[in-house]
Amino acid sequence: MAELYIGLMSGTSLDGVDGVLADFSGAFPRVLAHASGAFPAWLRAELLALNHSGNDELHRSALAANALVRVYAGVVTELLRSSGQQASAVRAIGAHGQTVRHRPGEFDTTGYTLQINNPALLAELTGIDVVADFRSRDVAAGGQGAPLVPAFHQAVFGAGDERTAVLNLGGIANLTLLPADPASPVLGFDCGPGNVLLDSWCQRHRGHAYDADGAWAASGQVLPALLAQWLDEPYFAKAPPKSTGRDLFNLDWLLGRLGDGSTLIPVDVQATLTELTARSCAAALQAHGPDCAVLIVCGGGALNGQLMRRLQAHLPACRVESSDRHGLPPLQVEATAFAWLARRTMRRETGNLQSVTGAQGARVLGGIYPA
Repeated sequence: MAELYIGLMSGTSLDGVDGVLADFSGAFPRVLAHASGAFPAWLRAELLALNHSGNDELHRSALAANALVRVYAGVVTELLRSSGQQASAVRAIGAHGQTVRHRPGEFDTTGYTLQINNPALLAELTGIDVVADFRSRDVAAGGQGAPLVPAFHQAVFGAGDERTAVLNLGGIANLTLLPADPASPVLGFDCGPGNVLLDSWCQRHRGHAYDADGAWAASGQVLPALLAQWLDEPYFAKAPPKSTGRDLFNLDWLLGRLGDGSTLIPVDVQATLTELTARSCAAALQAHGPDCAVLIVCGGGALNGQLMRRLQAHLPACRVESSDRHGLPPLQVEATAFAWLARRTMRRETGNLQSVTGAQGARVLGGIYPA
């Protein structure tokens, strides 16, 4: 009998919503449908603005949450239509929400993580139970609240006999290290920027949401002095468990490290930003998993040919491969992960890994909003 869950993911890239309808009745999740929903320009701008302090934030975030959920609901409708399934056949929706602040362990030792969402409205619009707010329980237990996908990576990519790593290149890059010995702990952490700086610079200078296939970056020259300055960012040297987001890596971070920038050619900055992502991710793998034989790459960055080539250049002893070769296309992995996490929550099973987030222990994640 099919065991159907929907996963909805809108990440720090702010490029819209990816959704999947997946069947978990077998040993490997089977994606029955995949759909995407773009953000209206005003909503993308508002979600980006809400990453920073501003006027009337509570009111604006509430309305942004409603608008976000209407995009979510549209993706759910398309998933049901394209799969031929009824809403009543779906056990639950895992809806991540849009992260606008992520400050675990700060201020009062607990800190917080904040994902804009309105799961009650989503349950109302779809007629399906919704699981949301996955990260806050891990933060309450002393963890980073991120990354949460390593437990899913272990479940779907951890069956091989080679030491494997999984790199999710969303707005932020996060790395999962899967041990060859199943009894050994899984490691995982945020490496630093994935696409967030690349996309911001491309939008600023080209008017495009992203650098398609990394073609613009490939036509530029890497600036070694600038790259070395960026790699001096203290976050890169910080030991895991660690997580980050737009709170640190944003356009202000970049512009503040360019000086007046008057002598810099924009395409060379894009090339150097691509190298920053590739170098920082490769260095993280070499430091914590030097014996890895294969690096499985997912997220939007897996579609950036120049970024993939630079990763392979820095990891000559490791096969850098798209997750497509391992059963899940790059743009479906995170959404499937949150469908999987929703299933764990509905079954009252834990979803975090203490070895990854640094929480005091395994916890059941998320809150359930019945339809």
